[in-house]
Amino acid sequence: MPAFRWTMKQTWEHFLFAHWPVPVEAIRSFVPEALDIDTWDGQAWVGILPFRLGGIRLKYMPSLPWMRSFPEINVRTYVRSGGESAIFFLSMDASHPLLVPIAKQWYRLPYHQAKMRFRTDGRTIAFQSRRWSASLPEEAFCATYRPVSAPFAARQGTIEYWLMERYIYYCRCGRSGGLYRGEVVHAPWELQTAEADLSCHALTRGFGLELGTPALLHYSRGTRALIGPLGKAWNQP
Repeated sequence: MPAFRWTMKQTWEHFLFAHWPVPVEAIRSFVPEALDIDTWDGQAWVGILPFRLGGIRLKYMPSLPWMRSFPEINVRTYVRSGGESAIFFLSMDASHPLLVPIAKQWYRLPYHQAKMRFRTDGRTIAFQSRRWSASLPEEAFCATYRPVSAPFAARQGTIEYWLMERYIYYCRCGRSGGLYRGEVVHAPWELQTAEADLSCHALTRGFGLELGTPALLHYSRGTRALIGPLGKAWNQP
């Protein structure tokens, strides 16, 4: 922690981790060649993660009152590079009208503007999203989910640990095509087994993936995170 150079604080709430195994060749062309696809039992994995983001504060600055909590969805897969286990973001959707252009310009993250609706009664979460894009004119994501087990921490050697406990991420800049690397720091995830009704999840169609019933579903009440600066990965122009 003392050596970690963070630039932003965030609070992440009401996570759903929905995961599917896919053949490595199904996503190889969407991940930069500099990164190796990480596998579990010979399969690559794709995750769709809806959640609510808030508590944003830049280092040395007070909280931003206009940066209220808002929904977000991340689509990600899992990679390795130089012995590091990491996440590669395939796409990110958010509903905040100012965050998306800022994140695309400053952080080079693959954000899309979306109209989202997030509701919770304290246990069950209802989440809907429609991207502002001609490529996904219909509702791109619609789900209700809730935890159904006691909280637990993922143990090393389990697939939950392999999927969740990753603190390095990569993304490809939509403008330059360059590969960027960042780090986050937060407490280990407190997880619960979840059940979910995913009535539509079209966010992976642009990657040629038609996903059925998730193989794994987990919920997390959330965590607070420190976000490090995003920089060009090695050997990038």
